[in-house]
Amino acid sequence: MFKTILSVLFLFLCIGLIGAILLQHRKSGGFSGSFGGGGTQMDMSGGTWQRMSSLNKITFAMTIAFIVFSVILVKMPG
Repeated sequence: MFKTILSVLFLFLCIGLIGAILLQHRKSGGFSGSFGGGGTQMDMSGGTWQRMSSLNKITFAMTIAFIVFSVILVKMPG
């Protein structure tokens, strides 16, 4: 029963994460720009989190939740 509830929540999380990713704006700078390449020293000191939009923060949180749910569902018996 508990695994079924987690599976349904995981499904909603997957749909929400897909939607959040599709709403993201494309970054310029090519392949390295999508991973933060060519950043300044402020980027390396933690200034990136404050400059992220709320949609990026939501996407990041949902990605962490996706990883946690995946590990929990794989490790659950039955």
